[in-house]
Amino acid sequence: MTISLTQNNLDAIAALGVPVPRYDRRAVSPRILHVGVGGFHRAHMARYTDDVAASGGGWGICGVGLLDADRRMADALGQQDGLYTLVERDNDGSMPRVVGSIVEYGLVVGNEAEFSRRVADPEIAILSMTITEGGYSLAGGNSTIETIVSGLDARLAAGGRPITILSCDNLPDSGAVTRHAIATVAAARSADLLRYVEQSCTFPTSMVDRITPQTRDEDVRWLRDDVGIDDAWPVVCESFRQWVVEDDFAAGRPAWEDVGVLFTDRVHDWELYKLRMLNASHSCMAYLAALAGVEFVDEAIAIPALRQYLERFLSTEAIPTLVEIPGHPARDYAETVFRRFENGNVRDQIARLCIDGTSKFPSFLIPTIDAQLERGGPVDCAALALAGWARYLATVPAAERAPDPHADEAAAAAEDPAAFLELDLVFTPSIRENERFRETFFAATRELAERGALTAMQNLGEPQIA
Repeated sequence: MTISLTQNNLDAIAALGVPVPRYDRRAVSPRILHVGVGGFHRAHMARYTDDVAASGGGWGICGVGLLDADRRMADALGQQDGLYTLVERDNDGSMPRVVGSIVEYGLVVGNEAEFSRRVADPEIAILSMTITEGGYSLAGGNSTIETIVSGLDARLAAGGRPITILSCDNLPDSGAVTRHAIATVAAARSADLLRYVEQSCTFPTSMVDRITPQTRDEDVRWLRDDVGIDDAWPVVCESFRQWVVEDDFAAGRPAWEDVGVLFTDRVHDWELYKLRMLNASHSCMAYLAALAGVEFVDEAIAIPALRQYLERFLSTEAIPTLVEIPGHPARDYAETVFRRFENGNVRDQIARLCIDGTSKFPSFLIPTIDAQLERGGPVDCAALALAGWARYLATVPAAERAPDPHADEAAAAAEDPAAFLELDLVFTPSIRENERFRETFFAATRELAERGALTAMQNLGEPQIA
């Protein structure tokens, strides 16, 4: 017999040995308005905010869905009083807990006025968002950024109270990127709105980190059959989590520092650790592992050729471009990356890593290549990763490829290495025009075509992180 996840059933769920919210959720004020409630938000920011609420903090989250794809989340959270099960997994087992920090959820698809009303609410102090790396581009119009600016316009009309706009996406210098996107749209609306954005809104840079695979049917069944909780959409994640934030909040914030969040003026250095080691390693392995027929990250890292390839990439290409953070050696961080990849219980999918290559490579890998070319350093591993992406686009049928809004454009050039390097969405002029990189990339494409992904990685050599 299973127990449906609702507020009234929390005592029964606690009797199963599962931690549940013990604070009064009715007394929690939804002072955070979050756009894009998905798996990562529920594994990360919502979990930290739940921890603060459990310690007596009065902050909660109002989730909001702007897209048709958000209807399923609205249904799941609606029937469960905003509750969901977070299953944290490592090689020691699975640890479910119920999270209660999302105390409201509003589906406002096609209803910009309702969204604007929520942004204008004077109780809202933080407008946060998880809208993917590509969600900040203004190319071709961006309905999400446009809608957010309309909300800020309504807030200005309602008195112009200060507000923090907080990106929780994997973006280098996320605060500046968010500020630029919103200010650009605001400037096209009115000088008064631009002035409000510049003077009354803050945009702290935020580095977020927690591996959160897409929830599978098996996860839902495990929670129901083995634990006894009927949850329409649980979240599965690794046990590791990290959040590094610039402390620049215009209207207050929860006491996140009490539950493990690091507030620092060195967010950029932490950001580069993550982008150039964790995220870049994900992208480096993604398409090569997919070409080799590997399904999960823990299976990939157990393949000697792939592990040695990533070790070589980190030790010879990524780490030399980083500024060392005192007390936190880059090589120690790299070792943590491998331990996380070895987590066989979280079952992170290679297919997930292949999503949005055209948005990820410019942030995760291209800066490392540029830095190494400038210093005359090695680029062999990075070139192979990009060659793997090109071969994936050229050989995997469109219906089977991971989602990417620009995949068709990239795939059209993928069979010709020279044409592929002309993709200005991804490659900088300094890379496109560098003869050494071009020759290395062309050689990698030939190696992949002739010998396959695993042999190509193995032929690069075996340096170690230590």
